[in-house]
Amino acid sequence: MADIVFFAFDISEASQIRRIESVRSVGYNAASYSFRRGNMNSDYTPPWPDVPLGLAPNESYVKRVLLLFPAMARVLRNASLARGSKLWIARNIDLLLLAHAARLLMFRRDVRIAYECLDIHSLFTRKDAVGSVMRWVERRLLARSDLLIVSSPGFVREYFEKVQGYQGRVALIENKLWLGNSVLPRPASPPRAKAEGPFVIGSVGSIRCRKSLKILAETAERMGDKVQIAFHGNVHRHAVPDFDEVVAAHTNMSYHGAYRYPDDLGAIYGSCDLVWSQDLWQSGANSDWLLPNRIYEASWFGCPSIAVKTTETGRRVADKGLGLAIEDTSAEALCKRIDDLTRAEITEISRYVLSHPDKEFRLYPEDIEALLEPLVPPAGGTTQVVEPHPRPVD
Repeated sequence: MADIVFFAFDISEASQIRRIESVRSVGYNAASYSFRRGNMNSDYTPPWPDVPLGLAPNESYVKRVLLLFPAMARVLRNASLARGSKLWIARNIDLLLLAHAARLLMFRRDVRIAYECLDIHSLFTRKDAVGSVMRWVERRLLARSDLLIVSSPGFVREYFEKVQGYQGRVALIENKLWLGNSVLPRPASPPRAKAEGPFVIGSVGSIRCRKSLKILAETAERMGDKVQIAFHGNVHRHAVPDFDEVVAAHTNMSYHGAYRYPDDLGAIYGSCDLVWSQDLWQSGANSDWLLPNRIYEASWFGCPSIAVKTTETGRRVADKGLGLAIEDTSAEALCKRIDDLTRAEITEISRYVLSHPDKEFRLYPEDIEALLEPLVPPAGGTTQVVEPHPRPVD
């Protein structure tokens, strides 16, 4: 019997897997009703009880909403999965709608629902009738939910409070490293202190930002043999269909494929002098408000981040001394900053980043427990971390 049931937007997505693992690590029994996107981990099988809801398309909200009808039928046919559960956590608005409908149709008014929102989709920031309808639906569902889970204070400050007028309960769970019982030691000193040759700029994680690809490609063209641009992670080809062609056209750009989390992170960040941490996918809204997992991963390994000073990411990088905050979202601004950079400066930034406490970059089980305990007291028993197999990749 599950204590917490997840309505998962993509059961094979690495951050979704980490969230469920983190809940299990503090003694909760977890289960899930889940869609699958197919962007990564296509052969992943969750080690907890799971009811598949089908394959969901990327981007198309209309198609995703239509899929909720057969999904609802599957949920009701497998209602026993949620029997006795105390909290349901729904990722994204379509899954939140599904969770509320399921609570109504299962006559489960006793169960609490949390809305986990890690991105503000562009549909919700539109100024037209479509945006108004989407915001209205979200406000109605929020009013009936017990908790809002976000990964950045910018989402609350700039959207949920300012735009939606939300005054309910909020849990801030930043995109910090989740290691469970894995051992991932931090370097004792800057890993690139004795490096020579071109500056290696890494792009690590989900590769879906066309504007970032353009900026990095222009930087590669302008700076030539002074830089190497290295991509690590899953390519979302629906978002960057020309990724392979762009990389192939530049001798100082390379793609190193997907990686295992967290096993491969040390080698990846240890091979980079800097990491491009700025998301520009939805500039002016979501991308300006989020805090990506890259700043936590890179900082754990003493790799300085690059971000834009006017964004939430850039302000965090500047305020905490985690790397370089450039003036604007252009290759010109990036090239100008790199032109002024020395290896001695990179080493000094790296040394300072490594001096920060582990807790600034790593999520611990007690952090999860403290956030969830008011809504769902622990079921008791021995706390145990169960590692999935195979390990998820980013």
